[in-house]
Amino acid sequence: MTVVKDETAADRLAAYDADEPAGSGRGERLSALAQQHGALVALVAIAAVASLSFDSFATTGNIENMAVSSAFLAIVALGMTFVIVTGGIDLSVGSVFVLGGVLAAWGSRHGTVVALLLPLAVCGLIGLVNGLLIARLRLAPFIVTLAAMLGARGVMLSVTDEGADTYLVAEGSFFADLGQGKLLGIGVPVWITAALFVAGGILLRRTRFGQHVYAVGGNEDAAALMGAPVARTKTLVYTLNGLLAGFAGALNAAWLDSGVTILGYGMELEAIAAVVIGGTLLSGGMGFVGGSLVGVLLLKVIQNVINQIGSLDSAYQQVVSGGFLVVVVIAQTWLARRRRVP
Repeated sequence: MTVVKDETAADRLAAYDADEPAGSGRGERLSALAQQHGALVALVAIAAVASLSFDSFATTGNIENMAVSSAFLAIVALGMTFVIVTGGIDLSVGSVFVLGGVLAAWGSRHGTVVALLLPLAVCGLIGLVNGLLIARLRLAPFIVTLAAMLGARGVMLSVTDEGADTYLVAEGSFFADLGQGKLLGIGVPVWITAALFVAGGILLRRTRFGQHVYAVGGNEDAAALMGAPVARTKTLVYTLNGLLAGFAGALNAAWLDSGVTILGYGMELEAIAAVVIGGTLLSGGMGFVGGSLVGVLLLKVIQNVINQIGSLDSAYQQVVSGGFLVVVVIAQTWLARRRRVP
């Protein structure tokens, strides 16, 4: 006797439910791809249009200048990525960047080792203090890093006699070669930045520390319940951010042959903008270092295009960058809500 199975309403409902997550999953994947790689698509599109519109945009010299000038902001943005993924913020990196450059130029008179270790030690200490105050005393990152910004700027002014003294880097020294040298026709700062981003990507995506960073940013209380060292993770993140900002300043001093005191104003905002444009959520818990690099390059390409136009004032760079950031944040919010909607 042959048994024929009658398809009931329950069976049809089960089949519908089985199909629904697939469609929903596809929508979530598309939203995630747009959120993570939208900046890359915009970068390629703008670069392609600029290459066709301006003869000097795609030249070797212009590309090299953009790459080297992007390297210093990219290193700062790398550290900021870790901070924002934890749900924090750091307003001190611009001042720490300048302080690192001044200390490196001053220390270069005593050799390359001092020129590198002095800014790393001082700027790393600033980051450590930020991390301890935020993680251990539970103070607001905005207030703590704002105070650090003012403090670092004050130390820099004290070292330079209110900005009157500019320390020069000895020409032909190994320290100067770090900023001005070339390897295989590409500037050394570009190679250093690439190496740091590879290491940062591995640290964030492939290590237990990186898992803790994501967990803290996703839900700090839940991370603590799962056994993640929340306070230690946040302290290490801010320390790393201080180290990278100081190193970027030192590298910039080697590139310019001096510790320029007027740089760094607004760099913290540029770094935050680049990180957010690259797909890292300001609320924390999601982000990747490759996106931050794309965000930096996108900002630099926009600035270069405005310079290529020639008829526009440099102030338009800030206007366009700010407008682009607003669009990205709105898009991120919309995509995040779409991913949560069943």
